[in-house]
Amino acid sequence: MIPSRRQLIQHALFGAGLLGLRSLATGLPISLLARPREALAEETPPVCADKAAAQYLILSTSEAGDPLNANVPGAYDFPEIAHPLDPLMAKTALTVGGKATFAAKPWANLGPLLARTSFVHHATLTGSHNNEAKVLRLMGATERSEMSVSIFSRYLATCLGTVQSQPISLGAVSPGESLTFEGRTLPPLTPTGLKATLLNPKGPLTDLQKLRDADLDRLNALFKESGTTVQRQYLDRMATTQREARAISQELLDSLNTITANDANNQIIAAATLIKMNVSPVVSLHIGFGGDNHADPNLQGEATQTVAGCATIAALMQKLAAFGLQDKVTFAAMNVFGRTLSLKGTTGRDHLGNHHCTVMMGKNVKGSLIGGLTPNQGGADFKALPIDSMTGAGSPTGDIAFTDTLASTGKTLGAALGVPQAILDQRITSGKIIRAALV
Repeated sequence: MIPSRRQLIQHALFGAGLLGLRSLATGLPISLLARPREALAEETPPVCADKAAAQYLILSTSEAGDPLNANVPGAYDFPEIAHPLDPLMAKTALTVGGKATFAAKPWANLGPLLARTSFVHHATLTGSHNNEAKVLRLMGATERSEMSVSIFSRYLATCLGTVQSQPISLGAVSPGESLTFEGRTLPPLTPTGLKATLLNPKGPLTDLQKLRDADLDRLNALFKESGTTVQRQYLDRMATTQREARAISQELLDSLNTITANDANNQIIAAATLIKMNVSPVVSLHIGFGGDNHADPNLQGEATQTVAGCATIAALMQKLAAFGLQDKVTFAAMNVFGRTLSLKGTTGRDHLGNHHCTVMMGKNVKGSLIGGLTPNQGGADFKALPIDSMTGAGSPTGDIAFTDTLASTGKTLGAALGVPQAILDQRITSGKIIRAALV
């Protein structure tokens, strides 16, 4: 019998026998549900240096090379840098990490979130749309050319006990935005596809309590017959109550029911729900900030998308807080390249491999403005400065060279997620952790 698309998605998300959902329903580790006797007998701890430090990652990435770099803190230090004329994008004073600076009003509107947001100015070393995957591989700085998100996801899965180790590509708008895991390209998933799979009358969420009761009955019988007192106490301590299982099920059903399309606002609902289900350590999506805007009169398209993009980030944080995940999820936005800042004024922006800004936001991230800009030689727009890894300042004498700023940004994101430095140094072969960006 050929499985349906819904069945394939369901199996991909939750594994054979719906182990992921059963873990969610019972509060018990997947290993215990799959191999109860062996799991409780094992004395070797999982390979995780610090479970408390581990974070899920929601990554926004764009092959279009959006002008994310053009209106963030640090992009107002030179009067010749062009900005949209829309009043909603007005230059606004704000403080990031104790430093007074300016940014477009939508970034200032993030308010308290800025206390755990770092704006890292760096280069991606490419101006080609086709190199999106290479940027996520840190332009050759990863061991065996593995994507940085693959490195993070493989380690974090052991700490977070997720259903799968591989990331989920949720918002890819083109093949170039697809993620890979250990060299394998991952199939994309859409919010509406997730809703159709889980919210149909026979979907697994509607039977969450039944899944819970069946597993607990099975394990109780097993440990009553042959288990130790310690094992039975462990089961009682870990298992959620029937009321909690019902609440989890209804919360997720209500969340999925609000999905109406596949745009960024619906992607954040799906991403938060997948993490609440503990499906994967890493979920990617696509939040636009102006797209490939070579021709953009008055930079109006850039303005409209930046206003919407910042609002989407704020909405994501609200959704995570509603799920109780505000201290367990780090958000980052990293695109294939930035855009020119002064070359075409307010008529549009071209590709710029010499400058981009990655935005990181989370519990382990310190409010900070990292790096900076300098006019490029010959007056050809701007480029990122080298970075002082301890202070975060952009400086010609910084210990992170211009060519290492991308790898250093990747290492810093990994450190914010709780990946140990030893793993980062082994798997990312250049660059340094930017300590000034971390709590």
